[in-house]
Amino acid sequence: MIDRGVGSWPARRARMTPDAVALVQDDRETTYAELEHRSLRLARGLRARGVGRGDRVAFLGLNSPALVLAMFATARLGAVFLPLNTRLAAPELAYVLEDSGARLLLLEEGFEATAPDVVGFARGEGLSALEADGEALEEVVELDDLFMIQYTSGTSGRPKGVMLTHGNITWNVYNLLVDVDLASDERSLVTAPLFHTAALNQVLFPTLLKGGTCLIEERFDPARALRLIDDGRVTVLFGVTSMYLAIQNQPGFAEADLSGLRHALSGGAPIPESLLRTWAERGVGIIQGYGLTESSPGATMLRAVDTVRKAGTAGTACFFTDVRVARPDLAGVDVGEPGEVLVSGPNVTPGYWRNPEATAAAFSDVGGEAWLHTGDLATLDDEGYLRIVDRVKDMYISGGENVYPAEVEAAIHHHPAVAECAVIGVADERWGEVGRAFVVVREGESLDEQSLLAHLDGRLARYKIPRSVVFLTELPHNASGKLLKRELNR
Repeated sequence: MIDRGVGSWPARRARMTPDAVALVQDDRETTYAELEHRSLRLARGLRARGVGRGDRVAFLGLNSPALVLAMFATARLGAVFLPLNTRLAAPELAYVLEDSGARLLLLEEGFEATAPDVVGFARGEGLSALEADGEALEEVVELDDLFMIQYTSGTSGRPKGVMLTHGNITWNVYNLLVDVDLASDERSLVTAPLFHTAALNQVLFPTLLKGGTCLIEERFDPARALRLIDDGRVTVLFGVTSMYLAIQNQPGFAEADLSGLRHALSGGAPIPESLLRTWAERGVGIIQGYGLTESSPGATMLRAVDTVRKAGTAGTACFFTDVRVARPDLAGVDVGEPGEVLVSGPNVTPGYWRNPEATAAAFSDVGGEAWLHTGDLATLDDEGYLRIVDRVKDMYISGGENVYPAEVEAAIHHHPAVAECAVIGVADERWGEVGRAFVVVREGESLDEQSLLAHLDGRLARYKIPRSVVFLTELPHNASGKLLKRELNR
């Protein structure tokens, strides 16, 4: 039988373009032939350490070729890769390792002190010492086999382990490549953390499948990112709103040569129209996608041709994925009526690791098909384009009226002095809840509460206008740049 899992990709690519460069970090290049050779040696070494089919192998470290090697080697054995969030504290890491039942923890240099001592697994520090020669590997991996567990951020309670199969990853890459015409000579800048789904599944895997080159950066550095783009060394860029803002705020952005940038991708949250206009004026249309870890992550895409015409929407469903917006009784909504986004397709997770209760709660049967509840509220326009309204849990009720913070945030972003903002509901004796805006002012600009609220008057219904404004130097974000509203004072 033939191995069709993700672990076979280096060998498949090496037989086509062995001398092409797959990975670059700090000017050190790894060809596809080397990626195949070293991942095979590491797979043999992991097997010698007792790792077998179904075992979980955790990795703790920054973006690096070592992470990529560990991932492919683990997959080649039919084992399960477990990328760990480097921002987690030792007790949080201990929970993930214990919940997953990890057999082995691979540590990059600098994380030895952070890694907890958990009974039942071995610590392997550094990868080169684990590589080994030996007999050929004959493990057969199918698309339905488990490839990876990615733990969610745990906005409520303990994080859950999202199971992603080899098929989930493969179909997600197909979806991306249908929507984005990546070529075999792409040079993709990988700056978002690879322990999150977007950088891994929307940038690294599609680029490697096509035979392009991934420029792997340990961390996001906006000045370096702009320099690499200006030098013509980057053709594919991925970032969330805060990352694009950071790049455009760099000295020299207005003069930088962006002509070599073929594809600018984004996800995680809707991008303010002002930011889209800034990049569009420089000749770059940002392609926005909507998804979540549970959908590997692509669910919808606002394609480049619609970037301006449908600005503010999340586009339509990806080719092999189906999306519906439903009422609580699962019936479809009318045009413009908010409902929860449901997703179905071969890229959708089979469930949560060792958590059948959470899995059962996350899916509903509609017409004999399993549909994932995303927890996101959205509307559909008359062309079927999805517009994310907010998280179900983020919506608050003021005086009996539903208020969706994303709508209020979009109006606030229209003020030229606003760099970033977030809106939450806070308790109020009269209205039940009212809005509170947290605002970061652009460097060199000034803004006060009265001026901002006056800006909203006439743009929003009175009940939607926040009753208070808190000015901050920055908003809290996780490692992928996603806003953490739970950390804002309620």
